[in-house]
Amino acid sequence: MKLTVIGFWGGYPKQNAASSGYLLEHEGFQLLIDCGSGVLSKLQNILQPEELDAVLISHYHPDHIADIGVLQHARLIQGFLGKEFPTLSIYGHSFDQNEFTKLTYKKVTKGIAYNPNEVLTVGPFQVTFLKTDHPVPCFAMRIEAGGKVIVYSADSSFKEAFIEFSRNADVLLCECNFYGHQFGKAAGHMNSIEVGQFAQKAAVKQLILTHLPHYGILAELITEASSEFTGIIMLADEFQSILL
Repeated sequence: MKLTVIGFWGGYPKQNAASSGYLLEHEGFQLLIDCGSGVLSKLQNILQPEELDAVLISHYHPDHIADIGVLQHARLIQGFLGKEFPTLSIYGHSFDQNEFTKLTYKKVTKGIAYNPNEVLTVGPFQVTFLKTDHPVPCFAMRIEAGGKVIVYSADSSFKEAFIEFSRNADVLLCECNFYGHQFGKAAGHMNSIEVGQFAQKAAVKQLILTHLPHYGILAELITEASSEFTGIIMLADEFQSILL
């Protein structure tokens, strides 16, 4: 299984960058996790929009779905230009019907509601969900393929259920929107100290900090998280790839 970071900024993308978007590849299947602002532009450095096999959405805040519309139009236009490819499945929760219905567009994309209480099979991937603590319905994901596990926290303040959900994951891709001296619970986000404690208790092998803040010295997030977590830790970066 291969993870490639497409975008990693929280809230909105920095100049020439992208907010949340992560590409998972296994056995030739291309799965995009979240599709925030700037993701489609950046994605085309790796593969074309018509080459995606599926998209999986954690929640409907703009920094996670802003480029769904442009992805739909990209595939529509490529169809007009003569390319043939199947309708793209976009998996999302149905707790916000207004946003969920937008996942279906003509015969270009089809919105499919996942049941967060059941395991979802998408291509070679098995996905388990955990409802997060965020101002809107949002789901973390434990994604398994080829005997490896990636956990994506999506957006959330810390909750104890994360520990067992993430136990022994090969990679924990965890939001870290606040520095250690800040309190992120009211905003539905974690700080670096909490993330480090979470990763240590869950005994994950590698921690990648993502959904990063737009201020401060980002390297301090690693220093702070490392005071709690003794494993491998790094900041998410554009086109960063992890092969498991």
